[in-house]
Amino acid sequence: MIRSAIALGSNQGDSLQIVQQSLTALAEIPGIEIDAVSSWYRTKPFGIKEPQPDYLNGCAVLSVAQTPEALLTLLQATEIQFGRDSSSKGQLQPRTLDLDLLLYGDLIVDTHSLQIPHPRMTERAFVLVPLAEIAPNWIEPKSGQNIARLLGEVDTSGVTLYG
Repeated sequence: MIRSAIALGSNQGDSLQIVQQSLTALAEIPGIEIDAVSSWYRTKPFGIKEPQPDYLNGCAVLSVAQTPEALLTLLQATEIQFGRDSSSKGQLQPRTLDLDLLLYGDLIVDTHSLQIPHPRMTERAFVLVPLAEIAPNWIEPKSGQNIARLLGEVDTSGVTLYG
């Protein structure tokens, strides 16, 4: 089993129920165990000019038996299961569920369909705040810095604890 980290986000429908149920669905897949789940955080949509609802964001650490590519496919299938319109991928549209593969052990992958570590995770407080809560000492393999240190380099003022 390989330790992996994912980010979860939602800003359509009952976001809390969607992200929690998506974790339950992932845990039911053979070869995926949920090791840790962060608190949930409310954040403004990132890089969006048109008005849309705030996001609910969090992270989870998983132990997985799947390859990174197979895990990505399972994450994308889970997004669709929870109502994600696959045609909006990468278009910064509102979404019922967004699952991003952040880290897969200390692996670095750069292909057309998959980049690990996630290419923008070190710039995004809505990823680093919840990830630092559950995996502060995990080393991001491209920078060689741990998540807690990376968190100290971003503005976290737009990330507030949910509830």
